[in-house]
Formats: sequence, C-alpha cells, structure tokens
Amino acid sequence: MDKDEKKLKEEQIIRAAFSQKSWNEIKTHDSWAVFKIMAEMVDGFESLAKIGPCVSIFGSARTNPTHNDYRLTEEIAYLLTKSGFGIITGGGPGIMEAANKGAHFAGGKSVGLNIELPLEQVPNPFIDPDKFLSFDYFFIRKVMFMKYSQGYIIMPGGFGTIDELFEAITLIQTHKLVRFPVVMVDRDYWQGLIDWIKDKMLKEEKIHEKDLDIFKVVDTAEEAVKYIEDFYNKYALKPNF
Repeated sequence: MDKDEKKLKEEQIIRAAFSQKSWNEIKTHDSWAVFKIMAEMVDGFESLAKIGPCVSIFGSARTNPTHNDYRLTEEIAYLLTKSGFGIITGGGPGIMEAANKGAHFAGGKSVGLNIELPLEQVPNPFIDPDKFLSFDYFFIRKVMFMKYSQGYIIMPGGFGTIDELFEAITLIQTHKLVRFPVVMVDRDYWQGLIDWIKDKMLKEEKIHEKDLDIFKVVDTAEEAVKYIEDFYNKYALKPNF
C-alpha cells in the first residue's frame, strides 16, 4: 500500500467513525462490546488469580536480541525467577521475549498477556502454554498487569512502556494500588524524563516531592532485583508463599 492509498484508507476510517448511526446500531454494537469486555475480564481473573507472586517487566518490542537491553532483561528475569517470582510480560518480541526467556530457563512461571493489533503481535516462544492470554482491549490487559503483579521493572521502551510506567505510578500515587516497587532500568535512558519531571512537574507543583519516591532508577540486574527483594524483606514477606 503506497502513501496515497494509506492516507485514503485513514480518511475513510475517520469518516466512518463520525458517520451517523441508528440507535439500533449503537445499542447492538455497545451491547456486544460489553459482553466481550466481561468475557476478557473473567478469563483474565480466572487464569491469573491463582498464579502466585509475579513481577511485570515492560519494555520495547523493537529491541533486538543482540542488544544489551535484551541480555540485561533476560538476566533480571532469570534472577527474579530464582528469587521466587513469576514473570509477566506483554507476550510479544523484544524486551518481552527476553523477560519470558529468562523466566523459562530459570524454571519459573512465564506469563504472556498478548494484545491483538492491526499489525499482529506474534507471541514469543518462551511463554508457558497454560499462561498465555490474548486481549482485544488495552485497558483490560493493563488491569491484569496492575492487579496481578507485586513489582514492576521498566526497561527502555517507547510510548507503550511509558504508558505502563505512569499507569503504575498513578495508581500508587492515588492509593488505588499497593505501593509495590517500581524499578526503572538504565539511568542514561530515563534521565531526561526524570529531569523533566523534577524541573517541570515538581517545580510547578503538579506533584509532591514524595511522589518521586514511588520509583527507583538503577543500572544493573543485581540492583533491580535487590530493590525488589529488599522491599519484601522489609515487610517480612516471602515471594514464594
């Protein structure tokens, strides 16, 4: 599809979205959407409720297996799994694959929450067959990440990774989520964002200084894993309960 054809198709989609619909069309579409949302929620709850303590690992789907971020993610997932945690990812390639791979070879639980996209995201081969879920709705998938994780590792990534990062921070800030550890890995990658948060959000009083304590920035696998382990040791909790 060339550039003009792509533009025409986008215009048709936008026009269709704004086209007048009958009440019956609206009611039928919305009713079926509600049933699909309920089905995805129920399936997710039933599958993940008994999965045990897990850490979600977020990051770019575009990361090449030869990249240092890929190898670092694999190491983090491996060490976390050896500490008693399962690993939850978005189920796709890149950082997600590296995290599932680390969990797989550590002999632990490897969970994949895939999302159906126009350009299909192919599940990676390191997800446990009985722990693979596919979602049509992003918001339901994020509910599963937040509800069934006891910690969050944020590797370098794009818009989706930042969305998941701030989802976790916001829910913790507003006390809608237990203050589980949020670890951002690779200080050099995240420093610009953190500087902006401090120079703009904090200085203009859009956030409190204590909100900066919600997340931790590290550079190594050992630091990331230790931060999560220390959290559970502090509260005398064991991840393998």
